[in-house]
Amino acid sequence: MPSAVMRAASRAAAALCLGSALVLPAAHAGLFDDEEARRAILEIRQRIDNVRTAGESANQKLAEEVRRASEENVQLRRSLLDLQSQIDNLRSDLAKQRGLDEQLARDLAEVQRRQKDMAQGVEDRLRKFEPAKVQVDGREFLADPAETREYDASLAVFRKGDYPGAQAAFVNFVKRYPQSGYSASALYWLGNAQYATRDYAQAVANFRGMLTVASDHPRAPEAALSIANCQIELKDTKAARKTLEDLIKVYPQSEAAAAAKDRLSKLR
Repeated sequence: MPSAVMRAASRAAAALCLGSALVLPAAHAGLFDDEEARRAILEIRQRIDNVRTAGESANQKLAEEVRRASEENVQLRRSLLDLQSQIDNLRSDLAKQRGLDEQLARDLAEVQRRQKDMAQGVEDRLRKFEPAKVQVDGREFLADPAETREYDASLAVFRKGDYPGAQAAFVNFVKRYPQSGYSASALYWLGNAQYATRDYAQAVANFRGMLTVASDHPRAPEAALSIANCQIELKDTKAARKTLEDLIKVYPQSEAAAAAKDRLSKLR
């Protein structure tokens, strides 16, 4: 009996040992699979954390770059606004400068015009006192403006038929301007005024004075003929004949010479 029990116990122990041997490898295998899974999970989590950290860092960098770009954009806009303001100011200054330049140009033109007017006025005033070229009876000479005015006024009196007035005017002129280029013509018209007032002796004296001053005067032949006419009026036929003969010799081609020939033929 005890032997049977012991054999049964031995068989039971053997069976137990066999079961334990069979159970232990299976438990060890299950335990290994859980470790690998945990490590894999941890690695995945690490990778996710790394990716998340990298993403956050990238986002931070991007945000920083966006912030910087925004600040630079703001600064650029300010710079552009400042530049535009400067351009507007320059345009305004340029417009003002153009306005000033135009005003200065107008002022300069006005000053130049006034200077020109003043210079012309001064020149005109000086011209009233400075000698100027004149031409009378085919002769050209210099004469003072006052001298010319007085001569013209005296001649105007003669041409109006006021012979006494013309005589006084020309006498005064000859006294005031004895060296004048008008002298010969003035003596000629003075002699004619005296002839018209029948002052024959004085007329002869002034006609001869003219011939002495300017024997080549264009009116010299007429003056010689007028002397002969005065002598005829004075009944000095001999002197008149001599004057007419001299006239024909000295001025043979003149109209006065032709008239002198006619007078000679009538003198007795």
